[in-house]
Amino acid sequence: MANRTGTYIAFDGLGQTDPTKSDFKYYSSIQGWSAGKHIDFKFVDSHAKTYAVRDTSSQATLEQRIRERLAASKNCLVILSDQTRKSGSMLSYEIEKAVDDYGLPLIVAYPGYNAILQPEELSYRWPNALTQRIRNRSVKAIHIPFKKNPILNAIGQFTVNSNNLSIPLQFYSRQAHIEFGCITR
Repeated sequence: MANRTGTYIAFDGLGQTDPTKSDFKYYSSIQGWSAGKHIDFKFVDSHAKTYAVRDTSSQATLEQRIRERLAASKNCLVILSDQTRKSGSMLSYEIEKAVDDYGLPLIVAYPGYNAILQPEELSYRWPNALTQRIRNRSVKAIHIPFKKNPILNAIGQFTVNSNNLSIPLQFYSRQAHIEFGCITR
């Protein structure tokens, strides 16, 4: 088994080749946080652990790279926006493989929110693959706002090597959101 130190980041590319028109922009934000010299945000990106995939790669090649990256991951950060599709994207495949084949805990991040205190209210953003795994309780997940501090905390805390998550709808307390600087009270 590969050394499972990476964080796999999954998002819906929305069928776009222009990354500014898809949820790729959130992945780019995370890369920027990690590269910033004045920002304390470091993580091991599972996408950097295997060969690059191009838009012209075959479906089989893409799926093989996803499996390789998931096998090297300790957790999976899933970014869900208002545009995330219910089905028909590679995101569904990534969720299925992450949970069913690799037993990865999911860190589900929602852009546009300062706090996530009732994750079930955001079920309209869930792809069918996630909804199914939440309903059958096969996924262990924490739901967080797409903000630097909660993401970094979750990446470090919720891994295949820890038993910190036991339910599909876990979330940080209001106090934790205050301590992260996401909300004031």
